[in-house]
Amino acid sequence: MASDEKRILLVEDEKTIRDAVAAYLERENYIVRGVGDGQSALEEFEKHSFDLIILDLMLPKLSGERVCRAIRETSNVPIIMLTAKGEVEDRIIGLELGADDYLIKPFSPRELVARVRALLRRAHAESEPQLEVLDFGDLVIDISGHKVMVEGKEVDLTASEFKLLTTLARYPGRVYTRMELVEKVLGYDFEGYERTIDSHVKNLRAKLGDDPRNPRWLYTVHGVGYRFEAPQKPEKKSAE
Repeated sequence: MASDEKRILLVEDEKTIRDAVAAYLERENYIVRGVGDGQSALEEFEKHSFDLIILDLMLPKLSGERVCRAIRETSNVPIIMLTAKGEVEDRIIGLELGADDYLIKPFSPRELVARVRALLRRAHAESEPQLEVLDFGDLVIDISGHKVMVEGKEVDLTASEFKLLTTLARYPGRVYTRMELVEKVLGYDFEGYERTIDSHVKNLRAKLGDDPRNPRWLYTVHGVGYRFEAPQKPEKKSAE
């Protein structure tokens, strides 16, 4: 079975979809709390602790965008966004707000369960102690403490952003294709989700203060993917 009684907040205004998804998740032994509007979602989030949130983009009272933004002000809990919109730009709105993954309606409940399982597995793996610190001067990545420091100040990253940064930073100079990063960061290989990585990179650059026009760490390899570069440390002048 998939869980150790993990708690999931399911925010979906269509009751038939909410009930069907909840049934699939409960079959996997997840504890599901379902609500039908954005205001109720925030109230539940403030009252209870959840391991993952499934959040519809189009909601009454408060939109999914506003709910996601409010949650991200205080928490890095994994979020899967649901959207009925098919345009590429619409599909990545949630990612740019800090969601970790998205699904387009109509979707298979079995695929959603697989996404939930992958996100929770990744979040659990990242919480396990890993005695490793990547020190690049102004950028320090503390794997064991799950912390990122830029010029001495801690930067708050989502689970996906942290995984993306550590994947790239462990092998400076190596170029990763978008599909490689989808598999490593999201936990599965799914055609068409390359733009997911672009959104995570955009968010990551903004939080690190890394200008894509003059990058310090994250470089775009056009037509391929991304690479991380460790800045050259200034050479010490020898005493005359």
